[in-house]
Amino acid sequence: MVKIRLTRGGAKKRPFYHIIVTDQRAARDGRNIERVGYFNPVASGNEKRVELDTERVKHWIGQGAQMTDKVRNLYKEAAKAQASA
Repeated sequence: MVKIRLTRGGAKKRPFYHIIVTDQRAARDGRNIERVGYFNPVASGNEKRVELDTERVKHWIGQGAQMTDKVRNLYKEAAKAQASA
């Protein structure tokens, strides 16, 4: 099954996550199919907290991909931000 989930990057104590489309059997930071955005939980000032290509996410959901709970929340946040902009 294809999943849309987070993969960790960044330095120690400074997490940064890419939102990726991958096979569920792949390791967390392993091989991925496509990168659709990022999540920066320690963003401050003018830095963006969430950047997500919602059209590509809709495409992958249409193909049968499943989102993790955290990615689902981030998707809703990004969709709300795009609607207000």
